[in-house]
Amino acid sequence: MHFYPNERVALFIDGANLYAAAKSLAYDIDYKKLLTHFRDRCILVRALYYTAIAEDQEYSSIRPLIDWLDYNGYSMVTKPTKEFTDASGRRKIKGNMDIELTVDAMDLASQLDHIVIFSGDGDFRSLVQSLQQKGKRVSVVSTLQTQPPMVADELRRQADQFIDLVDLQNIVCRPQSTRPTAPRTTAPAKPAYAPRDTRDLLHQDDDEL
Repeated sequence: MHFYPNERVALFIDGANLYAAAKSLAYDIDYKKLLTHFRDRCILVRALYYTAIAEDQEYSSIRPLIDWLDYNGYSMVTKPTKEFTDASGRRKIKGNMDIELTVDAMDLASQLDHIVIFSGDGDFRSLVQSLQQKGKRVSVVSTLQTQPPMVADELRRQADQFIDLVDLQNIVCRPQSTRPTAPRTTAPAKPAYAPRDTRDLLHQDDDEL
């Protein structure tokens, strides 16, 4: 993984996709360490986190994660999920954030030298190509170490640099098996990562998003 100290960098995090990749590797992302890692290696202009929210619920259990990220250096981009019934009569939840991420990346490109996309979704290949045509370096963060791989081959090949989550595990990931249990107090400290049950509700399977 190569970054230049004077590069202006922004992180574009597809929340559902990153969570699915990390979960497949049995790791939790420590979002505080993630920011620190990039801040130490470049000029981090912004870190944007994209996720859909079910706003029709009286209380959303994903709100603690969103609030924590919002107060700790991340720019949150959210929208309500939409519920519909497919042709088979099955209830589906739709909340894809690809368009929002793409528009923001193109809008911010003039202020950046290097764009880092945390997603393995092949739909982003055209975005990567367009950013490269603007003279920007583009890195993609996902993983090949699952069956099947979480990153689309066309996206990985298009990127200037592919970063496997496995190579970041000692830096920004916390093994789930050793994740500490939060103390039972009336005012628990905010965690540096999201509890698994919170994010399970947040990040549904991409087929349903």
